[in-house]
Amino acid sequence: MQGSANLNLMIKAARRAGRSLAKDFREVENLQVSVKGAGDFVSRADIAAEKIIEEELRGGRPNYGWLGEEGGVAEGADPTRRWIVDPLDGTTNFLHGLPHWSVSVALERKNVVVAGVVYDPTRDELFFAEQGQGAWMNQTRLRVSGRRRMQEALFATGLPFAALPELPEKMRDIERVSPGSSGLRSTGSSALDLAYVAAGRFDGTWERRLKAWDMAAGILLVKEAGGFVEALSPDANPLETGDVIAANDRIFAQLTGLLRNS
Repeated sequence: MQGSANLNLMIKAARRAGRSLAKDFREVENLQVSVKGAGDFVSRADIAAEKIIEEELRGGRPNYGWLGEEGGVAEGADPTRRWIVDPLDGTTNFLHGLPHWSVSVALERKNVVVAGVVYDPTRDELFFAEQGQGAWMNQTRLRVSGRRRMQEALFATGLPFAALPELPEKMRDIERVSPGSSGLRSTGSSALDLAYVAAGRFDGTWERRLKAWDMAAGILLVKEAGGFVEALSPDANPLETGDVIAANDRIFAQLTGLLRNS
């Protein structure tokens, strides 16, 4: 697909940050055996990756606003557009040397995400989409899965830390979804979970208490691949509420019916 200038800028930024993170990732295994551990090193890698993305995006579009995991919020001279960036989605995986993490970059225009990129450097899989132009992984057009029955469906969701208050409600979600499904997976990267729904690898995913940068790009990928995305409250904006349900067009109503009754 021939993308817009903005999308090409986003892809360039995500790939450059991904290369930096991949280099750092190769050092993580060595740091696991140290007394101090890899935590500080990974934090620095995360911040460095966001700086790389910011350099590319704000260098190319200095008037756009900014919302980043590390850099926070910055207003732009153009109030209608802003970048939404997660330089390292799946930090815990990265920290433990697990090769499942991603770079997520989205462009929002007038409160609607119009372009999104999720890049997995460990597999060199680049998921990207623009509003009205479909979703892609490298050179392959994406389409959500065609499964119709919950019994055949594979879902992804995150598992909170035991001390966090959302654990009981997540366990209630799992009790409702798991028995009638083909299984659940917790991968540690919500951006990749959404990208995998777009690619048909998962049939659906849901999350509670995310940040906008965790899901902005992934939401557009699912929509452009023919899937449905809503907040737990059907009239709300997931980027504002922090909760999201995404699935193929055949499973979506069944999944939301279970989760909205939990």
